Amino acid sequence: MTGRKVQYFTEKETEFVDLLIGIGVPRIVAKVLVFLANTPEATSRDIERGADLRQPEVSIAMQYLKEQDWITSRLVRTESIGRPLNVVSLSRPITEIIECIQIEKKDEIQKKLALAQKIRDYLT
Repeated sequence: MTGRKVQYFTEKETEFVDLLIGIGVPRIVAKVLVFLANTPEATSRDIERGADLRQPEVSIAMQYLKEQDWITSRLVRTESIGRPLNVVSLSRPITEIIECIQIEKKDEIQKKLALAQKIRDYLT
């Protein structure tokens, strides 16, 4: 088994995760996004260790990120017998992903403001 260097979050990356959570990004998605933003590519196991998540959490986050088309994956054969490794990376720069999140959150706010206005109109 070859030794791989596992990356862990710095204080700045932890703050980035907290900011994403603060605007409504699910915790597991925020952790995986920040991890992948700072790693060219990673296996699910790398993400588990580096983002301090369990395997089911990583799977859920990966499914969400795939639906958003924010990650790409490829299979890599290992030297040992067994299944190939699934290696993932961001499909676009993190800045573009943050712009997508920002647009989504603006739309959510606009919808809530419109509902609040309807409530106000109802009361008058």
